Amino acid sequence: MDQPAFIRPTIQPSLHFDVTIEIPKGTKNKYEMDHHTGRIRLDRTLFTSTQYPNDYGFIEGTLGQDGDPLDAMVLIPEPTFPGALVECRAIGMFRMTDEMGGDDKVLCIPVADQRQNQIKELTDLPNLTLLEIEHFFSVYKDLEPGKSVEGAVWVGHSEAEMEIRASWERARGTSYANEFTRE
Repeated sequence: MDQPAFIRPTIQPSLHFDVTIEIPKGTKNKYEMDHHTGRIRLDRTLFTSTQYPNDYGFIEGTLGQDGDPLDAMVLIPEPTFPGALVECRAIGMFRMTDEMGGDDKVLCIPVADQRQNQIKELTDLPNLTLLEIEHFFSVYKDLEPGKSVEGAVWVGHSEAEMEIRASWERARGTSYANEFTRE
């Protein structure tokens, strides 16, 4: 009788989802998907000298607490482009409140990026990476009339996945629900 060479440990599978990139890292331009036309629109240029530290967009088929699709920041070595679709998994979330209320940001890793397979939680990242992202979100609305960041805290991947599922539920029956929703 053949014996397996090794026993594979049971690993809890992570939730996979599609992120549409609106803003590539390294830019001050804030692009947004126009959900009526399906095209990317320039919303504004950031008033501060900060640039997006990573690619930024939204999770397909979701509706966040702010009435827009749930925001996502994707840790990817090279910038993509507005409209790119990236299959991701969550490693945490920056639970943020701005002048309009809840405005959470899911921190993601591309599923296809083998170099980042070992990153499962926020604690797997260098602290400086989290501080850079936190700093960006704390100042990127500065100097803009009527805009502000009221408070924020990091939460782990389990809470991020719960918010993604809740956002899929909020999107059901709206124009934001679509075929990209994986559940």
